[in-house]
Amino acid sequence: MPLCARLPDAVMNIFYLHGFASSADSKKAAYFRERLQAHGLTLRCPDFNEPDFASLTMSRMLDRLSREFGALTDESIALIGSSLGGTLAILAAGRFADRVDRLALLAPAVMFAKPGHHLLPPERVEEWQRKGALPFFHYGFNEERLLDFAFYTDTLQYDAFETRFTQPTLIFQGVRDASVDYRTVEAFCRAHPNVTLSLLDDDHQMITSLPRIWDGLEPFLELVD
Repeated sequence: MPLCARLPDAVMNIFYLHGFASSADSKKAAYFRERLQAHGLTLRCPDFNEPDFASLTMSRMLDRLSREFGALTDESIALIGSSLGGTLAILAAGRFADRVDRLALLAPAVMFAKPGHHLLPPERVEEWQRKGALPFFHYGFNEERLLDFAFYTDTLQYDAFETRFTQPTLIFQGVRDASVDYRTVEAFCRAHPNVTLSLLDDDHQMITSLPRIWDGLEPFLELVD
């Protein structure tokens, strides 16, 4: 599937949106930060665990991006989103269409608005609701952290499949991903003609595929001739 239209002038602001129970210091963030530095660019990595993980919601993340974007001048913005950060990037592209001009998504959790999404089976969701909070292993802190049930109910109002966005978009998806089914991502891409999908022989983390992903990102961000 070809990329639609010619991309605008060189992107000045590039954001990395980390995934659920991850952080701005993840391996992928560090990888992209290092490579962008070689081009004289700074990777902006909002930490969505602030002020705490317990009160995390998609609404809070979108509000954080709104403030981050508002503090910038009028240069264009590219979003690199991983997992839940990929879904956040899609939602931001729809909400801030006048600022965001391209997306690169790694295993985007496009099913997150659907009841019964992959975080927990239905019986655990009922327990989550009953208790008000449950512990989740947080890879950024390397320990379990409580997360309020408000996270679950809040995600249900944000459906990536129903989000209207037209920006050129690359998606990299592992076919051995146990968290995000590549077939769901394929269905998402079929519904959005502005999206180009690259399937990789990898799992959800896609660490071994980072060089291949960068090979696609570099020209997409117009960093090479």
